[in-house]
Amino acid sequence: MNRGIITALSAIGIAQGLKIFTHKKVSGSWDMKQAGTSGGMPSSHSAGVSALTSYMAASRGIRHTETALATIFGIIVMYDAQGIRRHTGEIAQIVNDLEDHFEELSGSYPSFQFVKQDKELEEVLGHQPIEVFGGALLGTLIGLISASLEKK
Repeated sequence: MNRGIITALSAIGIAQGLKIFTHKKVSGSWDMKQAGTSGGMPSSHSAGVSALTSYMAASRGIRHTETALATIFGIIVMYDAQGIRRHTGEIAQIVNDLEDHFEELSGSYPSFQFVKQDKELEEVLGHQPIEVFGGALLGTLIGLISASLEKK
């Protein structure tokens, strides 16, 4: 199989697994479901693209076209992870709060018919900049290790 793909997927898996430990440190409780969530520390998106980029740079060289493609791809993914996806999560939180307020108001106004959603919107979709940075550091380390193991 392609070493770059293995490296990137390994970084994503390791980052997802680390979310269990970072969640424990922050919340004080173990939650194995964190391994399958989006958002959180470290960003698996950033880890995957950084691992691929650093692997390509170390094995093919910085001036290689594949390294340039991985770099641009990585920048876009990390920007989306901490920008657009994070803001979507913040909007979901506001919508969920509004729904709670509508539910309270509907009790005061019998003519106002309110139907509660079965499920709230997912609020943790994106990453804070520090989570993206943590994923990028983890991925870079994994990519460099993968390239050095390949050369042996």
